[in-house]
Parts: sequence; C-alpha cells; structure tokens
Amino acid sequence: MSRNATPGFMTPAPPSPQLRASKLSPFLSHNPPTLSVGPTELAFRPSPLGENAPTAFPFGTRDIPGFYVVIPAGGAGTRLWPLSREGHPKFLLDLTLKGRSLIQATWDRLLPLTSATRTTVVAGPGHIKAIHEQLPDLHAHNLFCEPGPKDSMAAIGLAAAVLAKRDPDAVIGSFAADHMISGDDAFLSAVAEAVEVAKKDYLVTIGIAPSHPSTGFGYVRLGEKLGLKEAPNARLVSSFKEKPDARTAASYIATGIYRWNAGMFVTKATFLLQLLKEYKPDLHEGLVKIAAVWDDEAARQTVLNEVWDSLEKIPIDNAVAEPAAAEGRVAVVPATFGWDDVGDFSSLADLLPAEANQPRILGDSNLVVTEQVAGGIVVPGSGRLITCLGVDDLVIVDMPDTLLVTTRARSQEVKRLVKKTRDAGWKQLL
Repeated sequence: MSRNATPGFMTPAPPSPQLRASKLSPFLSHNPPTLSVGPTELAFRPSPLGENAPTAFPFGTRDIPGFYVVIPAGGAGTRLWPLSREGHPKFLLDLTLKGRSLIQATWDRLLPLTSATRTTVVAGPGHIKAIHEQLPDLHAHNLFCEPGPKDSMAAIGLAAAVLAKRDPDAVIGSFAADHMISGDDAFLSAVAEAVEVAKKDYLVTIGIAPSHPSTGFGYVRLGEKLGLKEAPNARLVSSFKEKPDARTAASYIATGIYRWNAGMFVTKATFLLQLLKEYKPDLHEGLVKIAAVWDDEAARQTVLNEVWDSLEKIPIDNAVAEPAAAEGRVAVVPATFGWDDVGDFSSLADLLPAEANQPRILGDSNLVVTEQVAGGIVVPGSGRLITCLGVDDLVIVDMPDTLLVTTRARSQEVKRLVKKTRDAGWKQLL
C-alpha cells in the first residue's frame, strides 16, 4: 500500500445526478488525487528568541531512546462543524488537501524521534477503526481505547500509567492529533530539548512564539532560565494564563515574556503519576488500577467498567500543570516553529492558499464562482456549484446534508450553533 493510500471516510455521494462530484476533498479517499493547489506555506510569523534559538536539529541522530509519543485523539471539533462531526472529527480530515489527515501528519512529524513501537494513540471507541485504517503501522496494543471522554488528564494519565508499567524509565511526550505545525526542524529540536529537561524531574511544556495577540489560546508566562547545558532555552514556567481578552492578549505580547500554550507536555511517565498522586489522588488511584491489568484484555474491561465512569473529567493544565508550576516544577522550552490548533474556520482559512482578495477554497475550486468577493472560506463539500456576489469574509460550508453560512469574525461561535442544532432535534447531523 502506498504512503497516501490510507482508506478513510468516503465523501457521501451527491444527492442528485445533476451535481458534479468533488474532485478535491478534505475527506481522505482510497486514492487521494495528486494536488496542485499553489503555495501551501503556513501563514505564521514566529518571532526569534535570541542567541539560543535553535535553527536546525542539533543532535547527530533524531531517535531518542526511551522516548514515547502519546497522541490524544479526542474532541469533536465542533467549531469546524459541519465539516467535522462527532463520528469523523477534524483529526481524521485532510485540511491541507495534501493527502494526509491531521493525525497522519502528527504521526509523520513525530516518527523521527521515536518508532512505531513507542508511539501510542488514545481515542474513543467510535474512532478506533478509522485510526487503524489511517495509521496502518500503529501497533494494536498501542491504541488505547478510553470508554468515554474524560478530558486530557485521564487520557494522558492513562497512557502514562500503562507506559510506566511497561517501561519504568519512559519519558513521554503528549501531542494533540489535530494541530498543524510548520518548521519541523525547529519542532523536533524543541521536543528533544524538552526531553532533556524532563529527565531532571520537570513537567515540561513547549511555548509557541506568538505571531499575534490571540484571544483563542492560553498563555505561558516565562520564568527564570534553568541554566541547563543540554537545554539552553529552557526556563521555569512562572504561571499559566487562561484565554485572555484582546487588550490583555496585546499586553502579553508587548512584554515579550509570554508564549502560547499549545498543550504539548513532555515528562517522565513516573513523574507525571507522582504529580497526579499529589494533586488528584483519586484520579491517580483509578488510572493505576486500570493500568495494572491493561495488557490482560478480559481483566481490563472488567476494571474499566468499574472505574472509568467515576474518574474526574479535567484538563491536564488544571489537574497538575498549574499547581505544579506554582511550586516551580514545570518548565517551558520556548520554540520558534509555526503552530495552529485549527480551532475554527477563520484559522483554517489562514492556512489555505488563495489568490489576493479571493476566498480560500477547501475542495474543488471549479465548484466555486465569485464576483467581487474578498476573503472568507468556502468548502464545496456537496458537489453543488456555489456562487457568491459582493459578500466579503463569509464562511460557507456546503455538505450533502447541511449548509453553514456565517462570517469569519463569528467563526468561534459555531460551537453555540451546534448546541442549538442539537437542542432542535438534529443530533444525527452532528
């Protein structure tokens, strides 16, 4: 099977024979087309970090012995509905039209540092089959199925507990399945540096140099330099900040001592469990109990049925990162690579190529005809022709069963519309 021939979700057939089937689609098919869509460089402007900023991967070999990758593949990506659905969320979609989904790109990006035997994915039961299809090299015993969503602490904690049992010296790195990154050398260098810091008993995050005062991301306030020879850029985390308003975000950027919190964490598996035992002892107890029988499938299911529903639903930031940072146990490696969590259609539009003053198109551009239209994003997912006249910065997502129309400025609010759609009795379309 070729690298790109990974079966995924098939775009539903257009409902009318008069409609043209889309040639380009964010849904991976068995034979993704060879695409020629113009420049695809990501629209990031990361700021330099000074004399220690890594410009190339500094190590002789990229593989890091004892380093295990954990890829939490959760969330429905509701701000990208109706393109992203509960049964087929954004990490399974090819949002760059390059023939690789977000989770496949995450796998490709991290593999140089580890191996298939040391790469794990944590996902819900509804996505296991699609993940196996898209990642054929993922070992079956490294795909951890969580019975229900319990947020990032339970997902990452489960992986840490299982991996610590398999290898007590394991250093784990958690990287979301649905983020986009540009500048792989700088990314790999930052991760390798974070591993060195993690060996000194720190929970380490990677801080992204902000390209603009975003209100959609959390922030990390940089503290003192750690002064580690193996990790010259590493600093203590002074504090974590929740998503700010526009004025506060601008003030953060002006100081030069804040970085975006991308939710990437690197640490010894045993150290994460130690922090969890201190700050969330009940959650720690439940996860360790599950991990003790994880590799015995029959016993695993019994314990999961007993324990999982009672586990606290909480993000890793709130559970351990914030309290540990207050005690000087969290470090940050400031990094220069471009990053985006593709959190809404506005950020997705920034990642797609376009002619000047034209809308971005995710799909077959022959299905979109515009006149005096600037900006915005159009997803021609139904096979129908979409025509626009004199409207700027619109988001138009035309799927076979649903049409969404909003503005880029309000694309963060699509999540509210999803809730309203559910309340109106359209759960089957979510």
